[in-house]
Amino acid sequence: MTTRLLLLASLAALLSFQPAQAQTASKPVPPIVAAEFIKKPDVVVLDVRTPEEFATGHLKGARNLDFRAPGFGEQVRKLDKSKTYVLYCASGNRSGQSTVLMEELGFRKIVNAGAFKDLKDAGLKTE
Repeated sequence: MTTRLLLLASLAALLSFQPAQAQTASKPVPPIVAAEFIKKPDVVVLDVRTPEEFATGHLKGARNLDFRAPGFGEQVRKLDKSKTYVLYCASGNRSGQSTVLMEELGFRKIVNAGAFKDLKDAGLKTE
C-alpha cells in the first residue's frame, strides 16, 4: 500500500512538474521524476562534478561539465538554450547552483536531478 501511494505521488509530481521555474529549479526533483526527463528526446544530461568524480561512475550518456572549473560559466554559455538539461552532482548542491546560473543566462528548460547516488540507487543506468 505504501509503495502504491509513493508511486501515485511521484506520478502526480511528474505530471505537474514544469522544468526551470525560477523559484524551484534549484531544488532537486525526486529521482523518479528525473528519470522520466532523462528518457525524453533532446535531453542533455550534465554531470557537474569534477572529472575525478565523473571517472568513478556517472549516468549513462552524461556529459561532464565541472562546476568548479574556472571556465564553467563560459562552457555553459556555449550550450544550446533550446534543449532541456538535467543536471546532477554528488549532493544536489552544485547542480542547484548550476541551475541558478543557467536561469540567469536565459536557459528555461532545466531540471536539477540532485545527487548521483540517489539516481543510481533509483536504478538509472550508469557507466
